[in-house]
Amino acid sequence: MSPRNVDRMTRVNELIKRELAGLIEEGRVWANNILVSVTTVNTSTDLRNATVGISIFGGTPSEKQKIMTELDLRKVKWQDDLASELGFKRTPVLSFKIDTSIERGDRVFALLNKNENQGEEQ
Repeated sequence: MSPRNVDRMTRVNELIKRELAGLIEEGRVWANNILVSVTTVNTSTDLRNATVGISIFGGTPSEKQKIMTELDLRKVKWQDDLASELGFKRTPVLSFKIDTSIERGDRVFALLNKNENQGEEQ
């Protein structure tokens, strides 16, 4: 892929990410103590498909699964909304996946802080 295409896809991914994050927040049906955010969007170069990384903070595993199910139920409507808002020639079919990278990072920081605090006590 040429550098020009990479820049184009980066812009496309960011546009979809921003618009979709707004749509998800507008249509929120989960508890106030749960935060759902769009972390990544990876769109195919032909704009047929986009994989959307979703991070969910708080809630039980069953609540997280319920949220993912809700996102899947709403994706066709959101695809239509994206088509009208972004005006792309083709709007990608969305697929959602849970992104745990932020949670893993938080665990690493917690372990480092714990290790650091234990070193200060000794």
